[in-house]
Amino acid sequence: MLKLHFCSNSRAQRVLWLLEELKLSYTLNKIKFHPSELKSDEHRKRHPLGRVPVLEDGDITLFESGAIIDYIIEKYDNTELKPKVASNLFPSYLQWYHYCEGMVMPPMNTIVVHTLILPPERRDTEVLRQAKNLLTKSITPVNEILSKNKFLIGEKISGVDFMLGHSLYMSDKLKCVNEDLVNIHRYIKLINSLESFKIAINA
Repeated sequence: MLKLHFCSNSRAQRVLWLLEELKLSYTLNKIKFHPSELKSDEHRKRHPLGRVPVLEDGDITLFESGAIIDYIIEKYDNTELKPKVASNLFPSYLQWYHYCEGMVMPPMNTIVVHTLILPPERRDTEVLRQAKNLLTKSITPVNEILSKNKFLIGEKISGVDFMLGHSLYMSDKLKCVNEDLVNIHRYIKLINSLESFKIAINA
């Protein structure tokens, strides 16, 4: 039985979305986004830095959302969420799958730090402004690929959507998806209509 250690409004939603999309059986351990639980001795045994998501699959324990999504797709997917190496979609899959953590999440992390994590007296409005501008710039190229595709790399959902798609949703929540990024707004509306996504973001 798969077990997901989870916090609301975190990268763990990516994994829960995938589990629901594949209709896999799992148990959910919901943890408060607070040091009292994340940094507890119990959770640090799962993740040395006390973070989520963490996935347990029998004797296997994995953290890092990208690694977990890769693992689930490779082991449990029979719907071809990841294109074969010979597919002309494979290079795009790799590029945009890793674009998420490489380009989109760094400024998003800065925004979260300067709006939620740091006490008000330590927040820097200029750092926050720059991070929001950078996040908008980082997602702008995604608007272009969505002008050609229903989902991020094609006409059906793929592993990229669970990574980068979730980040687009969070970017919109942070008010960093400008009105002119119409394809991203269309895409966010699309994923919001998916039952698997609704379950993940409301857990």
